[in-house]
Amino acid sequence: MPFMLVRSKVRDFKTWKPAYDAHLAARDDAGLTEQFLLRNADDANEIIILFEVQDLNRAKTFAASADLRERMQESGVVDKPDIYFLNR
Repeated sequence: MPFMLVRSKVRDFKTWKPAYDAHLAARDDAGLTEQFLLRNADDANEIIILFEVQDLNRAKTFAASADLRERMQESGVVDKPDIYFLNR
């Protein structure tokens, strides 16, 4: 089973989280299942999310989508996220 790992910085986690939660349907449509949402112990506004991926092509399309970029910008993502596709 493949995975997608995302590392990013947000302006304010408490503001970002509800916007992230509101985008659940889009992640479901992309075949992504959140396994872990982690925060850096030294910087609570740096996040790492690990998703289980049902279909690698759908996940890659989602990761490159204008919709995701717009949602990230609206929710307060302040850097270019690092996105990795991984195999077990």
